[in-house]
Amino acid sequence: MREIRRNALTATAIAASEDAVETARRHLVQPWPFAGSVGAEARALIGEGDGIYITDGDGKRLIDGPAGMWCVNVGHRRKELAEVMYDQAMALSYNTPWYTMNAPSAELAERIAGHAPGDLSHVFFTTGGSSAVETALRFMQFYNNVRGRPEKKLILSRGGAYHGSTYLSASLNGRPRDRDWMDGADELIVKLSSPNPFRRPAGMSVGDFADFLVDEFAETVARIGAGRIGAFVGEPVQASGGVVIAPDGYLRRIREICRQNDILYVSDEVVTAFGRLGHVFASDDVFGIEPDMITFAKGVTSGYFPLGGVVISARLMEELRRSNHPDAMFGHGLTYTSHPVGCAVALRNLDLLEGGVLEHARQVAPYFQAKLKTLEELPLVGEVRGAGLMACVECVADRESNDPLLIDKDVGKRIDAHCHELGLLVRPLINMCVMSPPLVISTEQIDDMVAILREGISRTMEDLRREGVWRG
Repeated sequence: MREIRRNALTATAIAASEDAVETARRHLVQPWPFAGSVGAEARALIGEGDGIYITDGDGKRLIDGPAGMWCVNVGHRRKELAEVMYDQAMALSYNTPWYTMNAPSAELAERIAGHAPGDLSHVFFTTGGSSAVETALRFMQFYNNVRGRPEKKLILSRGGAYHGSTYLSASLNGRPRDRDWMDGADELIVKLSSPNPFRRPAGMSVGDFADFLVDEFAETVARIGAGRIGAFVGEPVQASGGVVIAPDGYLRRIREICRQNDILYVSDEVVTAFGRLGHVFASDDVFGIEPDMITFAKGVTSGYFPLGGVVISARLMEELRRSNHPDAMFGHGLTYTSHPVGCAVALRNLDLLEGGVLEHARQVAPYFQAKLKTLEELPLVGEVRGAGLMACVECVADRESNDPLLIDKDVGKRIDAHCHELGLLVRPLINMCVMSPPLVISTEQIDDMVAILREGISRTMEDLRREGVWRG
């Protein structure tokens, strides 16, 4: 009787899933759509999550390879987070941040400041990563206006970067195709080379590549003038750009140039913060830098509630308070700034991270990286790179040229489709597959994940050979 009831429930759930798919095609606008299908598409429906697993609309259980969107750090279905969300909503579901405040946001700001490097001790809460970066940039503009430097507003960014989807944050993006059809504040942005060692000029050593990047940065500052440059914004690891890790010491050298030229260094830790690299913040603990601001989101609540923020240097606050414009207003805020439910969830999430999840992530990270590195045995794989519990498998046409463009540009989607059938969700990025599972993943689950990914890539190689797209 129990089995009959379970099957009936499954059939009901599948029917509901089919209804949801059709409803989405009629009414739901998906993010990052193409014009040819905008407002008329449905994507893979996810019904449930549990630990490192999700269940799709057909009832198929999958390893959540991307952890949602780099964010479900403590795993799905954590009762502790669901309960605190309910408790806080029943106590106080919302308050206006314009002229009131709530206790969870004050406590969370203090705890985050306690983990931040250097003198970063003040926190402004936002709704996510894009609004966090937008806030940091608007704060830089306000800071320079108050200090009587209205011309010091240009922003340095890099090729391969991804910083968000709001107007200023999206203007910083340097990934292929992100800006092909979209406008941006181009007059404010100065783009530098991608720090990707895998794509460095042929014959150049990694050390020489680092020197090239640093020289380019210094020369750009000299050419434009430090008096016109307000900030440099950089991810410690370029996540959506393909888990790009710059040469060792590069970030510290860039930080020093910024310090010497009074350029604010904004470390975009929307992905790397809250455990992805084994620490609450990676800027200092992993890369040895103390920025002027750190942006965060995603893992701060493990994706259970939309929340982000900016941690700001006490020095910047003090300089504003000492200015000759005490009445100058930072005209920036969001309806959901310092949301009490989001902050309460983040506090409990931080308890879980500090209570063992961070330590576990540091312990399994070397195994995760080593197992994925074995995929370089496959002819289609040009490089596997990563840090902590984030990695990228980059596919190439051949290992001589490392050219991804001679093969199917949707090779990542092909691999994802095969992996989906085999029980793994990956994040495809043109010719790359990005993996960033929940931090609670075990070594046995890592074995399962890598075995499925290996088989998915192998099946894709067979497809490409059969279609004559790639000879291997």
